[in-house]
Amino acid sequence: MANVVKKHSISSELAQKMVNAAVAKARELGVTENVAILDDGGNLKAFIRMDGASMPTIEIAQNKAYTALFGVSTQDFFNFIQSDPSLLAGIPTLARVAAWGGGFPIKVSGEIVGAIGVSGAPMVQNDVDCAKAALALLPDESAPNAMPPDLNPG
Repeated sequence: MANVVKKHSISSELAQKMVNAAVAKARELGVTENVAILDDGGNLKAFIRMDGASMPTIEIAQNKAYTALFGVSTQDFFNFIQSDPSLLAGIPTLARVAAWGGGFPIKVSGEIVGAIGVSGAPMVQNDVDCAKAALALLPDESAPNAMPPDLNPG
């Protein structure tokens, strides 16, 4: 079995709970969102398009989640590439890459088990706030310094 790697992935139950938490936050903020949860392989695990959420942001939410599988939030990813003109010009042209806020890796015990992407609100900060509401369900969120500060969505 030397050629097999054991890994963990987000369960459909947790993915749905996270979607519900993000939607609850969106309702509290008075915005409509698309919320996508991907598993660790980039496959759609749970999704909702709230009534009234814009059609183009369906794909954007999924792309934010995919980009977050790189291991950092999409905002941190943008902050990293913005200082290098060649990265800033090239990386965003790749399929499924979104380099603005609203995407976060989902980590349990330091391991990426999936990612969340939220898109649709008039301000990116609303997307971020909804994603963070979903991430608050994770056990690591309650442990101080469970994730390195540069990866902590909180």
